[in-house]
Amino acid sequence: MKLVSIPNYEEYRVDAIFDCYKWDPQFLDHNTLAKYALVITEKESKELAELTEMLDSETRCAEEFLNRHLDLAKRLEIPKKISCELKRMKEYDPKRHIRLMRYDFHPTVDEKWVISEVNSDVPGGFAEASLLPKLAIRYLSKSRKSYDSIDFGDILAKTIAKKIKRNGTIMFVHCTSYSDDRQVMQYIGDKMESLGFHSLYGAADHVRFENREAMSILDGNQGKIDCIVRFTPLEWLKEIKPKTWAGYFDTTTPSCNHPIAIFAQTKRFPLIWDLLEQHGISLETWRKLLPDTIEVKNLKGKDGYIYKPAWGRVGEKISIPEACSEGEYQTILKDVRRHPKRYLAQKKFLSKPLKSPDGKLFHVCLGSYSVDGNHAGFYARISEKNRIDSDAADIPVLIERNKKDDRKRSL
Repeated sequence: MKLVSIPNYEEYRVDAIFDCYKWDPQFLDHNTLAKYALVITEKESKELAELTEMLDSETRCAEEFLNRHLDLAKRLEIPKKISCELKRMKEYDPKRHIRLMRYDFHPTVDEKWVISEVNSDVPGGFAEASLLPKLAIRYLSKSRKSYDSIDFGDILAKTIAKKIKRNGTIMFVHCTSYSDDRQVMQYIGDKMESLGFHSLYGAADHVRFENREAMSILDGNQGKIDCIVRFTPLEWLKEIKPKTWAGYFDTTTPSCNHPIAIFAQTKRFPLIWDLLEQHGISLETWRKLLPDTIEVKNLKGKDGYIYKPAWGRVGEKISIPEACSEGEYQTILKDVRRHPKRYLAQKKFLSKPLKSPDGKLFHVCLGSYSVDGNHAGFYARISEKNRIDSDAADIPVLIERNKKDDRKRSL
């Protein structure tokens, strides 16, 4: 694994904006489009793909078991408004829906992989995982190296197409006030349009449910929906008033993702592993890759742990002292003392930084997608801090091929 500089970066950045749905490559005053490509070997790609599929098999077995035994899920502390709706999922059929997840891998100083979490509910990075690598390969075309990539968007689009009727209507549900959410949905929506489907874009409350089927109430586009692609997090859905979101839990309309994702989305998921294993659910790969995770109240006498919010996203409120801004660390500790059940304690791992060609050190989070149990590509971010948060930059993931092997394959 290494970092490679992208030639003519300013041109590359403009192309990313206009050709790769990277409409706003900025967070506050931080550039969020890396000047490098992350290059991994074929061996690393294969290893990550295998680990991803093993993790995914365990996760899906666990969530489907929990869905049949909701009493065991109480320790997850799922928000009451959502937990009241979980019983609606009793007829969940995994073959009907599209199950998308992204497992976040980190290289460590002892040359191992760890995972920090699974983005079980609404993982993003669709265009960054699909189009940025192709763009980077074009800019690196004069290199003596041979690069390849995995087209995540193509895999996801073809999987969705298999689950719904030809020329059907798909509603891309997202927080419509955020351009960065819309660019994720627009990318995959345009992919589906190219396959002959009709794409609609709306908020979660633009969908109503009749006889468990999803219906659009968008002006000029009222009617039955054949598929829901949801990018609004479940814990945000519960804030919709009046309550029009409960139908997401028992709809027969194919969904990506179905709310069954809630079980693994909470960082409290590891706290019920012992219970799950008592019922024959293997979590061997999870235990191998995820750092020890415990209740805050059980931390006394243990060193080397950090706090993570149970429902945190994008690295927010993770208490890595050297990565926190001034005053942020104390603010997190204060919140942990006030609301200990909103946090988990997790053993801190030592991330191995990569050195860029210009001598800078960057920490890497390499997200590995699964779609219906199969590995589906990579999405990565890098940061000079050892916490990958909103300041991190998106970076294309390339797989370095052996040119001799390429020639053999062409014979």
